[in-house]
Amino acid sequence: MTKTPNQNINKALQTKILTDDVKNLIATSQQKAIRAIDFERVLLYWNIGKRIYEEVQGGDDRAEYGKAIIKNLSNALEPIYGSGYSYRQLYLFLQFYKAFPIVNALRSQLSWTQYRLLLRIEDNDKREFYIAESTKNNWSSRDLERQINASLYERLLLSNDKQSVLEVAKNEKFPINPNEIIKDPMVLEFLGLEKKSVYYEKDLESAIISNLQAFLLELGNGFSFVARQKRIHIDGDDFFIDLVFYNRLLQCFVVFEIKTHKLTHQDIGQLQMYVNYFDRVEKQAFENATIGVLLCADKNDTVVKYTLPENNKTILASKYQLYLPSEEELIKELHKEIENSDNVDEDMQ
Repeated sequence: MTKTPNQNINKALQTKILTDDVKNLIATSQQKAIRAIDFERVLLYWNIGKRIYEEVQGGDDRAEYGKAIIKNLSNALEPIYGSGYSYRQLYLFLQFYKAFPIVNALRSQLSWTQYRLLLRIEDNDKREFYIAESTKNNWSSRDLERQINASLYERLLLSNDKQSVLEVAKNEKFPINPNEIIKDPMVLEFLGLEKKSVYYEKDLESAIISNLQAFLLELGNGFSFVARQKRIHIDGDDFFIDLVFYNRLLQCFVVFEIKTHKLTHQDIGQLQMYVNYFDRVEKQAFENATIGVLLCADKNDTVVKYTLPENNKTILASKYQLYLPSEEELIKELHKEIENSDNVDEDMQ
């Protein structure tokens, strides 16, 4: 019996589906095997650190004795096992154990490279934040390093209280406020645009789309891409929204308007119209109110404050920067935030 063209197409489609499924199974298994090996190495280094700690009894008064113990151990191991057991590495294993003394608290999703990055962080709350975020978002070592260098933790704390940030990161609290997720500023150094270059909004938008995965990482938890230049038709006129995302944690659409100039009240009015449209046309009954984000080169917070209603919770202005913040810039911003808080307290007295 001769097979029809449709039967041949169906058979080819079934073969493709089967092949893709098997490929996914193989890839998943390979990833699990790699992670299992990585975690075994983490456990090995933790146990070595524990054994060294027990030998020197962890006492500060035995610091010189501890150095001698590690040096002797390195001299015995390095000729056999290589530079991975140098004095520096063995000392790092000891620090690893001291920072994470409970073995059951170690995350199997994290590699030794990631733990090495985490050991550089002295603040326990900050370290716990990055552990939670890495685990929840399946960050690679490169992703984790970028977020640490981009001062993600500090930038979130500029607009959120520390406890709230930690609770959201560790899934102990469900985010209910857009400010708990939307960052200000957003650091877009991965776009490769020069800081002082003159460029149009479409250039920034195109760069974001070309680096969509990195942009989603910068946005943070729960974001998925929906549309670019979303066309909406209102009473004979067409309008185009730059970028549309959806956040599954807040259960709402998040529409972005990109402005390469300093924010104006007209920009806010335009975005408010887009938010109203989504709320009235696109949003389902079970979903929350749409959030609008103006991604701008600069902004005047007072203009934003007086353009929007006092009870506004859905329109946000976020300044972007095309370079990673320096430590000096970050400290300056933190001091500015403290001064603003002090002024608010004085006004209330």
